[in-house]
Amino acid sequence: MFSIAIILLIIASTTALAGQENDYFNRGYEKHLQGDLKAAIKDYTSAIEKNPRFTMAYQMRGAVWQRMRVYDKAINDFSMVITFGETHFQAVGYYNRGIVKNMAGDFFGAITDFNEALNIDKKIAAAYFHRGIAKSRTGDSFGRIQDFREAARLGDVNAEKWLNTYYPTWKQPVAVAPLLTN
Repeated sequence: MFSIAIILLIIASTTALAGQENDYFNRGYEKHLQGDLKAAIKDYTSAIEKNPRFTMAYQMRGAVWQRMRVYDKAINDFSMVITFGETHFQAVGYYNRGIVKNMAGDFFGAITDFNEALNIDKKIAAAYFHRGIAKSRTGDSFGRIQDFREAARLGDVNAEKWLNTYYPTWKQPVAVAPLLTN
């Protein structure tokens, strides 16, 4: 998924971090990878207590809350990512908060968050795909197809599979009626 790939890239590219909050974060991340979600939350929370602006700790704790289906806490943590994060983190925060809102049934809220993520970075294919899902759930079938097309154009395989199944001619250009002039 988009957010995990971004997180791993950031972790891999980050230089050695100083401070006790990083020790807690690293322990939480290891526990997260091992599936010990409650212990991961505890360590991520300790990291945040040491540094209340630790964006990555909010991001990862939000991911754990999401996996545990504790949506209100996941939304709160992704909101903190948006508040404290630099531009790239804000896009990820909006995207992930949109995912959680979709999971919780807040489709209009999810659309708003995906819009914000895409305002920051128009190349997040998964944001188009998930916004398309939310639009579908609100009755906007045309919007869903448009978002799926853009997601597929950007390389989202799920959107392309769906379009190939239900709209096999989706790659063909849309015919536009000529304008009549007097």
